[in-house]
Amino acid sequence: GHRDTHFRVLKDIQTGDEILLTRNGETWRYRVDELSVVSADNLDPLRPSHTPVLHLITCYPFHYLGAAPKRFIVQARLENEPLRASR
Repeated sequence: GHRDTHFRVLKDIQTGDEILLTRNGETWRYRVDELSVVSADNLDPLRPSHTPVLHLITCYPFHYLGAAPKRFIVQARLENEPLRASR
């Protein structure tokens, strides 16, 4: 996501924060367990995992003008099976 639109809020995220992801009436709860800054060509954070993991990735630094040289990565682990929204 773009650091100057939807992912702007990631500049304030911290380890331990909760992320709720809702899709098609189901909600998943993730807990942030790692924050990192890597070079734009580093794909290590995207390696396959044996456990459900959410990665949020945006350009870094957040206030950089132009094509930012690095990536800010939020890694969060799934804490629950999807919860169905009540109708």
